[in-house]
Amino acid sequence: MIYPLLWMAVSSFRPSDDVFRAPGLRLTEAHPENYANGWNALTSPFGTYLLNSTIVVLGAIVGNLVSCSMTAYAFARLEFSGKKWMFGAMLITIMLPIHVIIVPQYILFTQIGWINTFAPLIVPKLLATDAFFVFLMVQFIRGIPRELDEAARIDGAGHPRIFLRVILPLMTPALATTTIFTFIWTWSDFFSQLIYLTSPDVFTVPVALRAFVDAQSSTDWGAMFAMSVVSLLPVFIAFLVGQRFLVKGIATTGIK
Repeated sequence: MIYPLLWMAVSSFRPSDDVFRAPGLRLTEAHPENYANGWNALTSPFGTYLLNSTIVVLGAIVGNLVSCSMTAYAFARLEFSGKKWMFGAMLITIMLPIHVIIVPQYILFTQIGWINTFAPLIVPKLLATDAFFVFLMVQFIRGIPRELDEAARIDGAGHPRIFLRVILPLMTPALATTTIFTFIWTWSDFFSQLIYLTSPDVFTVPVALRAFVDAQSSTDWGAMFAMSVVSLLPVFIAFLVGQRFLVKGIATTGIK
């Protein structure tokens, strides 16, 4: 499982002509200049694409944390007409692949004028469109004793205060799990970003890596693998830092 990653890391130090000639992990000569060449190979420095991905990821994380937590609280604690039907409809959306809805979404965002901006990748997150995270948080909130809500209500707290002062602080594992998953999935998302981003100035990391193959008749594989290693580092760091919260969040929400 880990062999392709090791091979990519080793290939990032090989000259392009030797990348596919030597499929093993043995490195006869190192070419660290691949990282410098890859950083400046495209129209903008690779740091621009890292910054673009960071903006999209932070927007998606904030959107999911705010909207999904509020939606989950409504499903878990409030009573309103059509609640079960709405919750069932939300769960059904988990089974819909993005390829089914990408065409109507693209038409909608084109009419709004959002194509070639980060808005189609961030704004929907503010509307609790990731049903998986809503379900995860609903399961977590249902495990919080209702006696805490009742005690806060006796003290005069309404639903906003109960949510902010009682429920939200206890949801740290679920919020951390949402943050980590959102980061990994958004950072690695290629299809949506390829559809909506058309200008090199707003390319994210996955789209920029694809440009290494499209921009040159003879691809500089060493430089491309070098930037692939750079793009994977944030994911590894995020997982290593948040692994404890990730395991705890999944284990305490009933998702096995």
